[in-house]
Amino acid sequence: MTRTAPHLPAPGFLFGVAYYPEYHHLHRLETDLGLMRDAGMNVIRVGESVWSTWEPADGRFELEWLAPVLDAAHERGIRVILGTPTYAVPPWLQIAHPEIAAERRTGEPIPWGARQEADFSHPVFREYAERVIRAVIGRYADHPAVIGYQVDNEPGNELFHGDHVFAEFVRRLRARYGDVETLNREWGLVYWSHRLTDWSELWRPDGNTFPQYDLAWRRFQAELTSEFIAWQAEIVREYARDDQFVTTCLQYGRPALDDERLATSLDVVAGNPYYGMQDRLDPAAEAAQLSHWTTTGVAGLIRQGDRMYASKQGPFLVTETNAQSIGHSDVNFPPYPGQLAQSAFTLISRGATMIEYWHWHTLPFGIETYWGGVLPHSLVPGRVYDEIAGIGADLAAIGDALDGYEPDADVAILWSNPSRYALQNTPPFPGERGIEGESFERIADAFHRGVVETGRQARLLHLDQAAGLGAAELARRHPVLVAAGVYVLTDDELALLRDYVAAGGHLVLGPRTGYADDEARARVEVAPPRLADVAGVRYDEYSNLEAAIPVEAEGGVLDLDEAARATRWVDGLLVDDADVLARYVHPRFGDFPAATTRAAGAGRVSVVGTVPDAAFARALARWAVAEPAGADAAGGGQN
Repeated sequence: MTRTAPHLPAPGFLFGVAYYPEYHHLHRLETDLGLMRDAGMNVIRVGESVWSTWEPADGRFELEWLAPVLDAAHERGIRVILGTPTYAVPPWLQIAHPEIAAERRTGEPIPWGARQEADFSHPVFREYAERVIRAVIGRYADHPAVIGYQVDNEPGNELFHGDHVFAEFVRRLRARYGDVETLNREWGLVYWSHRLTDWSELWRPDGNTFPQYDLAWRRFQAELTSEFIAWQAEIVREYARDDQFVTTCLQYGRPALDDERLATSLDVVAGNPYYGMQDRLDPAAEAAQLSHWTTTGVAGLIRQGDRMYASKQGPFLVTETNAQSIGHSDVNFPPYPGQLAQSAFTLISRGATMIEYWHWHTLPFGIETYWGGVLPHSLVPGRVYDEIAGIGADLAAIGDALDGYEPDADVAILWSNPSRYALQNTPPFPGERGIEGESFERIADAFHRGVVETGRQARLLHLDQAAGLGAAELARRHPVLVAAGVYVLTDDELALLRDYVAAGGHLVLGPRTGYADDEARARVEVAPPRLADVAGVRYDEYSNLEAAIPVEAEGGVLDLDEAARATRWVDGLLVDDADVLARYVHPRFGDFPAATTRAAGAGRVSVVGTVPDAAFARALARWAVAEPAGADAAGGGQN
């Protein structure tokens, strides 16, 4: 994990918690910090949730309450990440300026009473936010305990619909398309009589049915989030020392988030990987997700780490993750003994240079009363504290031995945030429509799981990052590249995939890849577009699967066991010049291969026409990567 950011902390590993002494009525500072040091903790995150404590009334700042915390932490060698409190506005501000409330639908402000109700693009909000940021950071930037700053918290939670937001959306459309005739053509607005004669005729997004409009709207909302974080980061850098970093903590499922774009303004990426524990970490178990913001399964946890690494293709910080049960009062699944250590070292293996638990002490009030911290409600250290202390001891023994470590990558898997947005609007699977839909994740995760469960290593790669490498270097670094569910692709990106194959790479195509162009228009071409000739297969029909169906090997190349299944989807592949690897066992779909392969110049193209289950995906991974990286050092990979 090469330390590429200019302001990362000193060598070694950061291990700690989010710490909110202001949330407790008891004076426990000395006790808490002593327990942290005993557990091997060396970092805390503070201050990001309490704007009303920093500024209890308009223009009246109370900044000294944090000084004893930072002083005591510094005395014990505990470093501090200081947050800006802009994601939770104080009551006086929303009363004085109700116009800053975000609108989830046009004319319908979000009721105040939770968090992230404010429209952070509103100029009035920005004025007050800048004032509190400057007050807090200006007061503590020189404190020796402070090593970095977290600006805001889990941004991108809302899609803003206010008048000024829509006006800015239209302004950017005009800058991109120039005139309404171009927009009419590019979005196909002849359909259902939507042709515009003037920009003032563009309808609000609430009733929109056009996928092209929706993709532009989602990209715009992600731009607003990235711009907001960059704006905060620049303010903080006016005060930050050269040895302090700037980050924010990301929840990667947020609807108005493009992590790769947002990360360009940060020194280092930080994220909050929450995951199902207990039997949801049993590799042999299949369990439903607890919520849209958690993952289930070992591969799901690893994918969260890989997402964080992918944002900047480098090391990352874990600013929040499970200590005890995470969720509301009806979600109580604390970790089985040993799972905290397994999960922590899993994230470290994927590139984490910090693990912070959310949070130190379980709260006695608020909506997160049953989101368990390191200490239970009693504040008496128990089994979870002891296990975390064991992790701290292990990390202390490792020291700085992991500095410079970079995770292996046997298989690169393309990640596309535009495809994620588009497949939430036009999902291939039932029940996936809406901003919490996970059609893209379901397709990409199926292939990722196969890589993980065979002991091979995956590297998620954003399309811009792949293009930045160029075809030859991409093939050299990543001899196997999976493009599955990558629905939205530009002409240049499709050309990159062809050039990758010509340069000697093995391209594995999955369902929906390249089916739409950069405007989310279905391509008027033989599918898979621009790739059918080099793949040696094409399709012009496809079907949902209401139940999984068996697949069997053909040609003696793929080692499939009887449990292998095709799930969710079938592309009706027609072979022109390719070898069949597997076929469906089904009275109709048996007419089509489930997977094919073809040598093409110096490279190879393989096509998988379904969403493979775990057994099928493992067979594909074993075949594509016969010898995983690090197999000799590890005594051989899983086969």
